[in-house]
Amino acid sequence: MNCPLCAPTAEHVLLERPLWRVIAVHDEANAPAFCRVIWREHTAEMTDLPPARRAELMDAVYRVEAAMRQVLRPAKINLASLGNMVPHLHWHVIARFEDDACFPAPVWAQAVRPHAFKLPENWAEQVKTLLNQSEKEYSCFNAQGGT
Repeated sequence: MNCPLCAPTAEHVLLERPLWRVIAVHDEANAPAFCRVIWREHTAEMTDLPPARRAELMDAVYRVEAAMRQVLRPAKINLASLGNMVPHLHWHVIARFEDDACFPAPVWAQAVRPHAFKLPENWAEQVKTLLNQSEKEYSCFNAQGGT
């Protein structure tokens, strides 16, 4: 098997857990504020996971969304799990801005304008900090009997 998500190279990892990891994606021209939540084991579909694991993965996606919203203040966050090109379970978490290259179309559509906004240079590190803070809160919540 030759899966780029099973054998990654040069990832900008923001948070790594035993079952999944969060990376900042810097190679999508039309989506400069883009994270990916990747399930570690090679799995193709959400329904291949038991319910508790699905919930854990989606919680990670929601935590990334919340951190990106706090740092970037986008007009919208897009969540997508396609897997057509890479059939390995992963979620795209993409900050969208009204003046981004494709808005309101998907970031994979033809660009209709150049980007007219400036992201903070360290946006990914700010998201990483918030994810690590939320990880501590999440761990405390689970230790106290949360789900």
